[in-house]
Amino acid sequence: MPQQQLPLFPDQPKPPVLEQVSAGGVVYRISAAGLEVALISAGKPARWQLPKGILDPGETPEVTALREVREEAGIAAELIKHIQTIEYWYVGNKGKQRVRFQKFVHLFLLRYKSGDVQNHDHEVNEARWVLLPEAKKMLSFKSERQALEKAEQLIREL
Repeated sequence: MPQQQLPLFPDQPKPPVLEQVSAGGVVYRISAAGLEVALISAGKPARWQLPKGILDPGETPEVTALREVREEAGIAAELIKHIQTIEYWYVGNKGKQRVRFQKFVHLFLLRYKSGDVQNHDHEVNEARWVLLPEAKKMLSFKSERQALEKAEQLIREL
């Protein structure tokens, strides 16, 4: 007979669920050194990740991806193609209330147009161009490494 799983805190109600949607992407350029992508270091402790952020009211994921790349990495890019949407859950606070977030992150392949990664915003510790093989090693999240692999394939098909 299978064991019944008991809730960890049976006397406490489950926190409410909120949906959260972000967008960003893999920004690439071809330099003399090879294929490079823009990565950002954010948080404490610092984590290397793709530039991305939460949709503002009325924004589409595509518009948000371009805005977040401009803000977090300091560069302008053009949208090439949707790579994937990542979904995960986490618990956090909204105001003074504990909430379960169902998070969706839309990631796009973006081609560098202009700008300098030194012009990133205050939320970012550092932004830099990284050769693709090194970027795969630096990214902190498995889902973003997988998106980078898909982006590499899409770039080869262009």
